[in-house]
Amino acid sequence: MLTDINPKLPMRNKNATKAFYTNQLGFKELGSEDYEGYLMIRKDQIEIHFFEFKSLDPKENYGQVYIRLDNIDEFYQSLLNNTTKIHPNGPLQIKPWGQKEFSVLDPDSNLLTFVQSV
Repeated sequence: MLTDINPKLPMRNKNATKAFYTNQLGFKELGSEDYEGYLMIRKDQIEIHFFEFKSLDPKENYGQVYIRLDNIDEFYQSLLNNTTKIHPNGPLQIKPWGQKEFSVLDPDSNLLTFVQSV
């Protein structure tokens, strides 16, 4: 039985990635070990891992994660209040497929789409 999934996304700079996810999105670093070139973060039940990829070209990165939540309006507003940049093509809206969603890009152009069923 499958019980969970933890995506692994590329990052160029561990400190920049950690700062974005903790300061802008409210995640916390996971674990007490500091692994060189690797980062684990968590918020509520969502865990994302990152591996170092120093030569990553953000313009060529296609990393994407679809994250479900049950308080999308509140979370979206908290990001706006925190001056988190929302993807220009991804403001909060109801999609034709019956999902309310919005997107942000992290410092390495990994696309995070937050979604709630309507």
